[in-house]
Formats: sequence, structure tokens, C-alpha cells
Amino acid sequence: MQTPETYDVVILGAGAAGLMCAATAGKRGRRVLLLDKADKIGKKILISGGGRCNFTNLHVNPGAYLSQNPHFCKSALARYTPHDFLDLMRQYHLSWHEKTLGQLFCDQKAPAIVDMLWTECQEAGVTLRLNTEVTHTHREAAHFHLQTTHGVVQSTSLVIATGGPSIPRMGATDFGIHIAKQFGLKNIPFSPALVPFTVDQTLLDGLFAGLAGVSTPVAVSCGEGYFREQMLFTHRGLSGPAMLQISSYWQKGAAVQIDLLPGQDAYAWLQTLQKQRPKAELKTVLAEVLPNRLAQRLCETLFPNRPLGQYGDKLLQSIATQLHAWELTPAGTEGMRTAEVSLGGVDTRELSSKTLEARKVPGLYFIGETVDVTGWLGGYNFQWAWASGWCAGQYA
Repeated sequence: MQTPETYDVVILGAGAAGLMCAATAGKRGRRVLLLDKADKIGKKILISGGGRCNFTNLHVNPGAYLSQNPHFCKSALARYTPHDFLDLMRQYHLSWHEKTLGQLFCDQKAPAIVDMLWTECQEAGVTLRLNTEVTHTHREAAHFHLQTTHGVVQSTSLVIATGGPSIPRMGATDFGIHIAKQFGLKNIPFSPALVPFTVDQTLLDGLFAGLAGVSTPVAVSCGEGYFREQMLFTHRGLSGPAMLQISSYWQKGAAVQIDLLPGQDAYAWLQTLQKQRPKAELKTVLAEVLPNRLAQRLCETLFPNRPLGQYGDKLLQSIATQLHAWELTPAGTEGMRTAEVSLGGVDTRELSSKTLEARKVPGLYFIGETVDVTGWLGGYNFQWAWASGWCAGQYA
């Protein structure tokens, strides 16, 4: 029998949540082993925001997170805030800038964030082992025993920070769910979130023809979700921040309502123009408030194009209504392949919201995307990773 290496805490997954948890637990004097099957740490951090790393959001609040239990995230988010992470960055002389809607980006780019977290781990005495897979896990007495591709390790605390299955080319899997099931914990099946929509071929050949690459500000709603951001037409459907956001609220077969002129009164605007410029064609005036190609396609597929003076009031009202409430039923999404995160994960009812420890299995913790807490686009998911990792690190 191989003699196991013994640690106080073993953390599976060297991503955002795992790194934060390792550094936090190590600072408490715990002997920490951080394992990852990848060849480098923080891989999702490194690709986030195109490498610029949108590391948090100034407007973090529980309402920006989706979960079967919307109250679960409140404790962690209140105890480790965006300002706590900014304080850490200041210690490392890192700076940041705000983009739209409270999104904060690191001026020194994503590798600087990873370096900061790894330095924190090193100073806390964390042992790192990459290119290491866990092949078997079991609990015996007060210890977790892990068979890995580099030997056997044991610990009194085991933290699962393996994330969800989004972006599988990065090596992402649903490993965390399998561990939860092994220990008898319920889970919410993973599904793609923050993901582009696809539309059927009829739409691609019709209204969408020639629109790939066209972007416009919209207000989009579906279910309880509502967002005002950019929408982008693609070769397969719709993307852009507005569509990625609303995808988290969308169910197969549901319609998405798109306001192409948010903040305007299209009917009043068209009425005014009808009086002022009765000879101007609809496609001409629409091109003044929408991208030209989109205005042309709308007037070729949805609206009859003619001089404004030739429209009756009823038709003018109908056009205005469609501009504000264009209903589109997506065929589907691009799936986990391009999803930024995943909905679902370990059922929060199985965990303590204070410690992230499994109620039924002392010493077993789940953090980050592995848990059924999914944030909006714009730094919210990183803040959940920092907060949940920090909280578990206080107790593991």
C-alpha cells in the first residue's frame, strides 16, 4: 500500500475560486495542496475579456445571480466584496479601469491577476501540482483519500473548485457534479448560459441575410430577464452582450422580445416625420436610427417600404409596435462550446451559505461555478469565485 501524502486541505481546480481558496486557507496556517489536470493555472482568467480580464463589477448584488435559491449567494457576496478584491490589487500595485455598466478591467491584463493570486498562494505555503488527474475519491474516518495520477493524497478538508462544463476546449468538465453525486448530494443539471442564440434557416435566408457583423443597441426581455446592451447579428443567429445576458433566462421554445429603439417613442417619432418629411421612405428614416443594412432588411422582409406620407395611422402604429417588440423564437443556442459559464451545479440546499461546506459531509466544500450560482455577464461570475473561494478558505 502506497503511503499517502497528508495535507490539511486539498483543493481540486486551480481556477479563480480555487486559487482564492488556497491562498485564504494557507494564510490560516493550513497545509494546502492545489491540484489541477491542466498544464497551467487560471486558464479561464487568462482568456476572460479577450485577455483583459473583467475581474469584477462595481454593481455586484444578489439580484445579478441566477440560482434555484436566490438568497444563497447573499452571505458570501456581503463578506467578500469587489472592494476587498480591489484592496488586494492595490497591494500588488495593479490598476484598473471601468467600462460600461460597472465592469472593471485590469490595466495590466489577465496574466497580472493570475500572478497576483499565485504569489498569494506561494506566500501562504500552498503546494501546487499541475497535470494531475484524480481517478478515485473516498472518505474514511475523518479523512478524504484521493488517488491521483501522481500518487495518493489524504486530507481532512476537500474543496471542489473544478467549475462547470462551459468551454470544453479549456478542459472544462462536470467533474464537480460527479463528486457531489458520489457523496449523495443533489445537483441541478448543468446547461449553457451567457451563450449566443441560433435561429432557423428560414430566418437566416430571410431577415438575417447579409446582416452578420451588424451591431445595434437594444432592450431585450425574456422571463424575468431584461437588459439594455448591444446585440450582434452572426452567421448563425444573435450574439452580443444583450443576447448573452438574456440567454441565461431563456428556455427552449420561448420567444425573446427585442426593442430595437429603446428609450424612444417610435410611433410619435414616425408621426412627426410623416408631417415633416412625407416623401421620405421608411427605409431612409429607419437608417437614421438603426444600422443601414438592418433598416434595409426590415423594409424588405417585415415592413412595406414606401414614402411616409402614404402610410395610414394603423400601419404606422403596427410598424412602431414591431420596432419596440420584435418577437423572435431562437432555434437554440451555441451550447457549451461557446457558453461563457453554465447554469446549474451542486444544489445550494446541500451547502452552508456561510462556509460552502456540505451539510451531510463534514469537510467537503464546493465553490465557484461548481455551485448552482450563475452571475450576469460583466465580472459577476469572477466576484462569485473570489467570494465563495474566500469564504470556504476561512473554514476548510
